[in-house]
Amino acid sequence: TCFGAYILNSRNGEIDRIAAKCTVLASGGIGQVYQNTTNPIIATGDGIAMAYRAGASISNMEFVQFHPTALYFPSETPSFLISEAVRGEGAILLNQQGERFMKHYDDRLELASRDIVARAIDTELKKTGEKFVWLNCSSITRFSKKFPTIYNKCKEIGINLKKEYIPVVPAAHYICGGIDVSIDGQTTINQLYACGECSNTGLHGANRLASNSLLEAIVYAHAVAKNIEQSIGKLSNDIEIPFWNKQGTHSPKEFILISHNIEEIKKIMNDYVGIVRSNERLERASQRLNIIYKETEKLYKKTTLSAPLCELRNLVAVAHLIINQSIQRKENKGGFYNQDHLF
Repeated sequence: TCFGAYILNSRNGEIDRIAAKCTVLASGGIGQVYQNTTNPIIATGDGIAMAYRAGASISNMEFVQFHPTALYFPSETPSFLISEAVRGEGAILLNQQGERFMKHYDDRLELASRDIVARAIDTELKKTGEKFVWLNCSSITRFSKKFPTIYNKCKEIGINLKKEYIPVVPAAHYICGGIDVSIDGQTTINQLYACGECSNTGLHGANRLASNSLLEAIVYAHAVAKNIEQSIGKLSNDIEIPFWNKQGTHSPKEFILISHNIEEIKKIMNDYVGIVRSNERLERASQRLNIIYKETEKLYKKTTLSAPLCELRNLVAVAHLIINQSIQRKENKGGFYNQDHLF
């Protein structure tokens, strides 16, 4: 049973105790576990990680949807999204040799589903060792009127769309799984609810459809509120929540221990647990993450809490869930693809 939460007060660094008859997790996605993501910097899987450590059931974490075309601009995070509507208007994908490569992967070419286009780009990049492919938008008339935000972004970083192509890479976009919930948004822990991207509602199946995020957030948020309204009068929170025990902890002397491990997790996930996975890559990822887990837990026990330390710990938990549930899945389905399961 959940009786509330410990909250890190960013103003004074203290841990506040918040008692609650009902607690709702609506903490968003996990995109920052990868190097390239369209997610904001706060999308570190905090809700999923907290629920997991509390013993909640977590499912379908292997189904990560990658958007095929994010702007390749390494110094910027989150990655800027180049909408699929651009390909719908006639933009085509080219490799570094100027070849239109989608013909080798799907008859629908650039209009194939997100997972197929993302996998095709990933395959091309792995074959050539290049860091991005090109999106040729030269056939689109009145581009600046149809896609003003994209046009202005390209102009801002010096891309002349009349003469040049847009460098693009796939980027982690949406997690289809998460904290298991009922149709009322209840988790497997009493008095703890979840809605939005942190939850596993089943609405996505193995591969998210665009705009299902609104359904997952708004409809389930309404269901959660309705259920709490009906049940909260029957619940009791007559429990004394103990103070947070920070005895024996101290401020970190070097934040590099935290920031380095965050970057290492992103690289592990990017290289071993990306769009196309394999048994060997997943095993390596698991071994390397286990070292980071041990280092992080040692740091957590002796260090005063901070937002970066919490986020590191949560990224470790999220990466662990994605890796382990990827290892457990023995068939390719939706957004999950393991090259050793070709049957």
